[in-house]
Amino acid sequence: MKVLIVYAHPNPSSFNHAILEQMSFGLQEEGHEVQVKDLYAENFDPVLRASELEQLQAGTTPESILAEQKALCWAEGLVFIYPLWWFGRPAILKGWFDKVLTNGFAFQYGDKGLTGMLKHRRALILITAGGTKKFFKKNRAEHLIHRPMSDGTLAFCGIDDVHHRIYYDISGISEQARQKILSEVAGLGRHFNE
Repeated sequence: MKVLIVYAHPNPSSFNHAILEQMSFGLQEEGHEVQVKDLYAENFDPVLRASELEQLQAGTTPESILAEQKALCWAEGLVFIYPLWWFGRPAILKGWFDKVLTNGFAFQYGDKGLTGMLKHRRALILITAGGTKKFFKKNRAEHLIHRPMSDGTLAFCGIDDVHHRIYYDISGISEQARQKILSEVAGLGRHFNE
């Protein structure tokens, strides 16, 4: 399967980057073709400008957005890797969705209501969180971590097979626990086997 990894963390020495490396490795070990979109390294501009919105509403897709959509269309499977910031995605990733998942490309409204238009077979969301699982359970906030991505974005755009993993207390766990996570991530490439 062709798999696009969309990665959003500014520090190339972060644990998120280690997850990216292991995910890429695991996918390739399973025989999948992988492309990585590192939003920070690419200096992606997450702001949808008024002029871009105007072009989209007039039926013309700006070249910068079209290039992102082509990368998305290349893939049959998707992986998103990012840290949890303020119970959500980093702004650069949210901006990527704002600019790339446009009306008429990723979804459309018609006589029968909303239709998701993305044809990707699977998506996997890998999230790191600084807080403990106990903290999120105590505050009844676990659903806030993944649902905006899994339901509010990907399923909305037509991707039905969406899975997620949340890795808690990343700053507080041992090196052994981190290695266990990385081993698990390397094995997640099997998720994309048919």
